[in-house]
Order: sequence, then structure tokens, then C-alpha cells
Amino acid sequence: MAAATEPPSPAGAPGAPPRLERVVGLAGLTAIAVNGVVGSGIFVLPATVALILGPASPVAYLVAALLTALVVLCFAEAGSRTERTGGPYVYAREAFGPFVGFQVGWLFFLTRLTAAAAIANAFVAYLGVLWPAASAGLGRAAVLAALIGSFAAANAAGIRHGAFLVNALTVAKLLPLLFFVGVGLAYADPSRYDVLTIPPLAGLREASLLLIFAFGGFENASVPAEEVKQPRRNVPIALLLAIAATTVLYVLIQIVTLGTYPDLAGDPAPLASSARAFLGPAGALLLTAGAVLSTAGSISALSLVGPRILYALSVGGQFPRAFGLVHPRWHTPHVSIAVFAAATLLIAIWGSFAQLAAASVVARLIFSAVTCLAVPVLRRKQGSEPAQFVIPGGMTVPLLATAVSLWLLSGMTEGQVMGGGIAIAVGTMAYGVARRRDRS
Repeated sequence: MAAATEPPSPAGAPGAPPRLERVVGLAGLTAIAVNGVVGSGIFVLPATVALILGPASPVAYLVAALLTALVVLCFAEAGSRTERTGGPYVYAREAFGPFVGFQVGWLFFLTRLTAAAAIANAFVAYLGVLWPAASAGLGRAAVLAALIGSFAAANAAGIRHGAFLVNALTVAKLLPLLFFVGVGLAYADPSRYDVLTIPPLAGLREASLLLIFAFGGFENASVPAEEVKQPRRNVPIALLLAIAATTVLYVLIQIVTLGTYPDLAGDPAPLASSARAFLGPAGALLLTAGAVLSTAGSISALSLVGPRILYALSVGGQFPRAFGLVHPRWHTPHVSIAVFAAATLLIAIWGSFAQLAAASVVARLIFSAVTCLAVPVLRRKQGSEPAQFVIPGGMTVPLLATAVSLWLLSGMTEGQVMGGGIAIAVGTMAYGVARRRDRS
């Protein structure tokens, strides 16, 4: 098997295969991270968190952000130690070898695929509010095909196009939310929220558990390292900027919804209802359009990131060679992009999400825990190679971050554990097939 750390051929070398291009800067990489975090969840979670904690619910966002930041710091240091595409897959393989690396890459790929299909369905559901024909029957299938196909085509035509779409849709999804917060703060009644009182620990744990997953998706920015300018520097900065910015945004959204909408708890569309309370029907329409843009933006980022995992597995010698092919003109992993898009569309139209969603929850916690554990191993293995970012405090943060992931795993349901176990079993069989193919 080819080593994951094997350097690519120099650009322009005689007979060298086409390579990925480094064109994504810090702003674009930060957009990928923010886009991964700010998805459809924030449009429904404020009501659920308010139901659990009431006026003190903003505190849960701060606790969840703090716990997530521990994991983000580990991704930031690991990302500063490599320039290879693959994110958690590369970190796990370099630290723990090909088997663990493959499992992490496989699980990471499943979470991107499941998320893309699920968010695509959320997109047509939100779009159906504005255009009913898009949410059922042939109209739904046509919208899904057009959405997923257009993002795949843009990404195949060059990383510049894919990154531009991510940037544009990140701005488009943030503008309605920033307008909602900016105007809503002027209408919010301070007596309806409390950001200083520590709520009951049982409720805080329940709410924080939900919100930690709402902060997930930042890891998308760790994947396309070979297409990022100065990745050892920019990956850590993008991750830290993204978690800081989304924390502020999420807390302010919770404050506005609590302060402007007394019947928040349990509302199925809390942001739209809150916006209607102080902006009228136009406000509800604005937030519904914002949800459409938010889901579209998330799919654009997943369409960029998901195929790069297949590419990385192929370059690492653990997936068929075709997935590692780079288009000679567009310099993108076009085969992986096409396969990811086709799989996303099939699952979005015909798939059952129950088992995939359960597997995705466990998978996310596993690759997060492995990345945190990989940090001290990478420090030892790459001791002579200076990292661009090193977490202060020695082993403290990696151990705390690992403990957070394991704590969350301990709270998984039986169905989630079963789904995760099936995913790992399938990954083990796929690894065995790859090993036999490699030996033949």
C-alpha cells in the first residue's frame, strides 16, 4: 500500500499525473468550516433547548461550545502537522496505522454522505413551503437531482468553482440570521432570558448533548488540505475562527428567540415564528428563505468535502485507483465527485435514514475521539518537524477532548450503537477486500 504521507510528484515534472491545485485561502477555508456548522439544526433547536432549560438555555450553548472547542483544538493541531488531503483519515493513519486510518476514513465518509442526503431532504421540505410542487413526487426527485447534480458539476469543473459556491452560500445563509439577530435584539425582552444563572445539571447535560452535535461540521475544513494555501497555518486558524463565530451567533439567536417569542418551547419552526412576532409575515418568509439557503450551503460544502475522502482513501492505497484520479484539465477528483453525488441522490430519494443516521452519530464521535488521541502520538512521531499550532497544556486538552467524546458515546441509544457497529463491520470487510487486492 502507498503510504499516506508519500509526497506527490512535483508540479510540471515530466510524466507527472495531474494534481490538485492550491487555490483555497483562509477566507474560503473558514467559510467551509462555518458552512459545516451552521446548517438546518439552528432553525429548530432553539425551541428544543428552551423546552429543556427555559430562560437559562443560552448557557447550554456556551457549555456545548466549550466542550466542542476542546475537540476543535485537537483538529487544529493535527491539521497543522500535515498538508495531505483527508483530515481525520490522514491523522488516524499516520498515528495508528492503516487499519485504524481506514476505519476512520470510512466512518467520516459515511457521515458526510448521510448528512448530504438528509440535508437535501431538508432543503426540499423548506423549499416546499415556498413552492409546494418541490416537496413531493416527481417534483421532489427533480429538485433533488438538480440540486445535487449542479453542485457536483461545479465541483468537478474546478475547486475555484466549488469554493466560490461555498463562499457565496455561506454569506447568503448568514445574512438572514444576522439580520434576524441585529433587529431582534432591539425587540428582545431581557426578562425572558438569563445568561448568568447555571441551570440544573441534568437539564444542562441533556441540552448540551444536543447542541454539541449542532456545533459539528467544523471538521470539513480539515479535509481539502492539498487544495489550501499554507494549510499548516490556515487550517488551525479557520477552525478556531469558525467555532468562535458560530458560538456568538448561536447564543444571540437563542437570546432573540427567547426574548421575542413567549411560546418558543416546542415550536416546530422557532426562528420563523420569532421573526413573525417582531417583523410580521415578511420576517417568517425571510427566515424560511434563510433555511433554504442554509441547507443549500451545507450541501455545497459536503459536495466539496465528501469526494475528497474517497480520493484520500484511494491515494492511500485503500480504495480503487479510479477514486484517486485527478482530471487533467480541471484538477479535481472527478470520479470521486461523480460517485459521491450519485450515492447522495440515491439515498436522498429512496434511502431510509434511520440506520444511517444512527451510524452517523456514533461515527462522528469515534473519528473525533481518534483524532484527539492522535495528537500526542503525532507529536512523538513528528517531534523534529515543527507544527504551526501546538495546543498549550501538554496532554490536558487531548485527554479532556477524548473524555468528552467517550462521555457522549456512553449516552448513545441501542439503535445508534447497532448502527455504528454495522458501519464498522462493513468497514472491516471493505478493508479486508482492499488488503487482498493489494496482495494479489
